[in-house]
Amino acid sequence: MQSDEGVKSQGLPLGFVWGAVKAGIKASGNADVAIAVAAKGANGAAMFTKNQVVAAPVTVGRRHMASTGGRVGVVLVNAGNANCATGQPGVDACVQTCVAAAERFRCIFDEVFPSSTGIIGVPFPAEKVVAALPELERVMGATPERADSFARAIMTTDTKMKVARASVDVDGVEVRIFGVAKGAGMIHPQLGTPVGPAHATMLVYLFTDIVAESEQLRGLLEPAVERSFNSISIDGDTSTNDTVLLLASGASGVKLDARTQEPFANALKLVCGSLAYQIVDDGEGVGHVVTLHITGARTEAEAKQIAKAIAHSPLCKTAWSSADPNWGRLLAAAGYSGVALDPALVNITIGSQPVFELGVRSAAFQESAAHAEMQARDYTITMDFGLGEAECRFLTCDLTEEYVRINADYST
Repeated sequence: MQSDEGVKSQGLPLGFVWGAVKAGIKASGNADVAIAVAAKGANGAAMFTKNQVVAAPVTVGRRHMASTGGRVGVVLVNAGNANCATGQPGVDACVQTCVAAAERFRCIFDEVFPSSTGIIGVPFPAEKVVAALPELERVMGATPERADSFARAIMTTDTKMKVARASVDVDGVEVRIFGVAKGAGMIHPQLGTPVGPAHATMLVYLFTDIVAESEQLRGLLEPAVERSFNSISIDGDTSTNDTVLLLASGASGVKLDARTQEPFANALKLVCGSLAYQIVDDGEGVGHVVTLHITGARTEAEAKQIAKAIAHSPLCKTAWSSADPNWGRLLAAAGYSGVALDPALVNITIGSQPVFELGVRSAAFQESAAHAEMQARDYTITMDFGLGEAECRFLTCDLTEEYVRINADYST
């Protein structure tokens, strides 16, 4: 295992090691169990799915974060089986893996944070995860290659790993953030805090070496998530397993305080924004990444409500797949969003092309030009509602035959 001193020039936060192995859970035979270990422990904050049906690792993870006050020593992730709708046996199996990991990596049981992703309703093979732990201990390390192996192992229908890095210089000391995500379908995260009522899968792990308490991390994580992972949708389906975890090892020696909070928060937002974009860009069957820029709303919440209605409309999404500038579908979805609006105040632009102005088709509308704008891989639709000063940016995508093919055959 490589020491922290040996990786200072490699852009990864100090205090963590990563690894992944093949445990025989994925039908593909690819690596499917991943681990991240903070040898001296880390303080953490987590946000979980608001779906009322939650996977066993979400139940156990919430319980562990509450019992330890956010202290985490091991992150244990498997792909290929979601361990959801598996009843008490699924919870027991998850606990079994946490007990084994705690014994192997020398931390208390509650400091193991479990996650799973994959098919729902299939009995969870805890024995395969437990059997993989000795090999995980042998291969884990602090190199970029080991960190990347973690990112690859948690993939399911993803076609590429998703990682992002950022750093903040504090008096010559570099504070680092390393983010890992997976997700390509069943993506419409609605994440909340693990305290209070319960709120293919998105999993996000954010590692940093800043010195911070769990409560401080939670205060930074929630706004970063709201503008990134809670502002994307591939298919409108909220997973049972969605999880975002932020861990701080403290190994840099730099404290999160009044002087460092703003630059660190900005770096965290950059990492979350990059990962959120990568998730949509790698969405199942995606041909076009569409940014919905909603302006002129009364509140940001209403702007997002309109954006979600459009992002989840099959008619809008199929139009985007063929670059059809059917602005009527956009307007109709906004109209049924539940937000009070007046079409006579609305302006719609696709890319640089005006298509609808103050209640009627724009005099400058050119179908061929708008079609050409929509043939780009990545473009923006701007809708101004003339109601106020609030706005939001919401990232989504088209709906293609390939998405249907992938999900029609997912369990077989």
